[in-house]
Amino acid sequence: MPISADVRLGADVHIPHPDLVNLYGCSVDRETRIGTFVEIQKNVSIGARCKISSHSFICEGVVIDDEVFVGHGVMFINDLRPQAVGEHGGLQTEADWVLARTRVRRGASIGSNATIMGKITIGEYALVGAGAVVTGDVPSYSIVVGVPARVIGDVRDRPATAPASASGV
Repeated sequence: MPISADVRLGADVHIPHPDLVNLYGCSVDRETRIGTFVEIQKNVSIGARCKISSHSFICEGVVIDDEVFVGHGVMFINDLRPQAVGEHGGLQTEADWVLARTRVRRGASIGSNATIMGKITIGEYALVGAGAVVTGDVPSYSIVVGVPARVIGDVRDRPATAPASASGV
């Protein structure tokens, strides 16, 4: 699994195992970290200081702004009507489907194994819970969980970090 010659990598992008990723036709801005077994397809843009965790799939048509966290095994979907064959009876080509674009706004966090359907926006600093299936837009600062994902709170109402235990551990 290569990093294709047409990939644009910003300064200080960190890919610890470049032989264990598949990147082609995409751009990754400065100081972003990309884990092993990640695929990033053509026409994807990833902002600065993002973390893309292992085993994630970022398909064509996805734009990820700065400072976004993508957990392990996150799947983006860009085809709202996937089919193997077109109306003509032959295998589908790029001409047989409509690209469903997705935008992930600055500072959002997507938990492990979430599925992000196409044609949506995840708002600034939103939090998508692990395993959620996101089928519609996620408002900025909201917390969404479940299948399908639903709003359960606002990140501004939660502590930024977990409190230290009495033992300091």
